[in-house]
Amino acid sequence: MFWNRKPKPEPKTFDRTKKRPVIRASICTGEQTACFQNLETGKLEEIMLLRTPADRAEFLHTYGIREEELETIY
Repeated sequence: MFWNRKPKPEPKTFDRTKKRPVIRASICTGEQTACFQNLETGKLEEIMLLRTPADRAEFLHTYGIREEELETIY
């Protein structure tokens, strides 16, 4: 019963001066991917697929991001 619980991941860091957190969403399928966008080139670095609200919360917690910081791009 208690052995199936996963420990919460340790907070990770990213360079906030060079990257910003974004959610890339598909207009057709609604699939969402958590990414970091390079501010200089605009290139996206995919981090994880978001299937449930729990995945989104895990992404926010893992990287210490507030909900207001996220922008959704299509």
